[in-house]
Amino acid sequence: MRVLFVKPNMGLVDGKPYHDRGRMEPLTFAVLKGFTPARHQVHLCDDRFEAVPYDEPWDVVGINTEIYTARRAYEIADGFRSRGVKVVLGGYHTSMIPEESLLHADAVALHDADAVWTDILRDIEDGQLRTTYEGVEYSGPELHGIRTDWSVFRGKSYLPVALTQFSRGCPNRCEYCATGNLYCGAFVHRPPKEVAAELERDGRRFVFFADDNIIANIPAAKNLFRELIPLNLRWTAQASLNFVADPELMDLMLRSGCAGLVVGFESRDPRNLASMNKRGNLAHGSYDDVVERIRSVGIMLWSAFLLGYDHDTVESIRETVDWVLSKKFAFAAFNVLMPYPSTPFYARMQAEGRLLYDGKWWLHDDYRFGYTGFRPKNMSPERLAELGLEARLRHNTMFQILRRATDRKTNCKDPWSLLTYFAYNPLFRDEMLKKHGMTLGYRGFERSASTSSPLDWFKHRVVPDDFEALFLAAGRRLATGLTNRIRSGRSRDS
Repeated sequence: MRVLFVKPNMGLVDGKPYHDRGRMEPLTFAVLKGFTPARHQVHLCDDRFEAVPYDEPWDVVGINTEIYTARRAYEIADGFRSRGVKVVLGGYHTSMIPEESLLHADAVALHDADAVWTDILRDIEDGQLRTTYEGVEYSGPELHGIRTDWSVFRGKSYLPVALTQFSRGCPNRCEYCATGNLYCGAFVHRPPKEVAAELERDGRRFVFFADDNIIANIPAAKNLFRELIPLNLRWTAQASLNFVADPELMDLMLRSGCAGLVVGFESRDPRNLASMNKRGNLAHGSYDDVVERIRSVGIMLWSAFLLGYDHDTVESIRETVDWVLSKKFAFAAFNVLMPYPSTPFYARMQAEGRLLYDGKWWLHDDYRFGYTGFRPKNMSPERLAELGLEARLRHNTMFQILRRATDRKTNCKDPWSLLTYFAYNPLFRDEMLKKHGMTLGYRGFERSASTSSPLDWFKHRVVPDDFEALFLAAGRRLATGLTNRIRSGRSRDS
């Protein structure tokens, strides 16, 4: 059969499809490609920069559905089904509310689709496709047999970062989080040797682990890091704060090539953390002490905060931004709290009559990216959205980016860190601000042809159109020059 995977875009910016210059490889499809029998032809369309090939002869189309891409995913699904093509929807959003996705699909794959993908393909061939395929429940701590096939990305334009996954699920059950609640607190991991062997075969040296919490099982994480040490990688991942309590774990992380971590601080107010069911964030000392312990070993941090919990005020949000600026984090995300369906937070907002957009903001015509989907307690929804944008703007001025670059313990501890800092800060800033106010879904608009080439990102950054971008580009060139000089010096020494 001819199988097409589709990664949906989010929507429109200024009436045109959003062009994500910071896009990473959609790992889901590399895993599904690994589970697809060789007799089938597999193709990938990334709607973020390619035209969807509706009129080619496909036998089945598999679409990944996330909450911010749900409306666009349904548009694409409807387009293929109107042409008589079988459509399978999967992903977190489909797993949370399958009844909605079934309105636009011939079948849905719930939870981890790789567990049922070969069954789906076989049933399509046999003319016996069912409407619902339920992924298996995990019966042990280890997850065997994942076969990631990155060849599905060949010829595509992505950031030079290899995505892989060590673990799935999360043992925590934070009120707002889809992952912990979807997995019901379950957590499984792949054999560390299997992951290391896969990365060694791939050969790339910059890796992002798409785990929700790579250290949720600390003994397993230590074994993984031991296996990574000989590979000479640079890797980043998401992790909970409890790694600071284990010196051996931190040492293994650094020796295995940990370049940075995404950490969900979420709030500085203990009452908010209690409401989130995230009290563990304060189990290892104050945030000030924890950050200094992390900085002392040289790990770059991407701090993440949720804005809009019940004890947040205009003043407390601005104080949080002040605190973040004082810590010189490499990156920071100020996310407006959103009610995801099937989470306890969504149920609480629904019970309290605080949901907006008829309770389905992800499909509503009036919702825009960056708005909030509920009524906060201490401010209007509009004010919360304004504060979120204000926080991002304050953290990403030219002055603040340059000021944070001077942190000698982390962001400029070596040429590689400085180069990474200047390469990605302007990129993430541009994409973050560009997305604010985005319309979800295409609403009848379709690309007529591919709008991206591998040189697009390079051209955009090397030929900036304002002084601020020019200044940042100069910073990146300086970092590159330092790196090259050090390399040439090492070459002469050898």
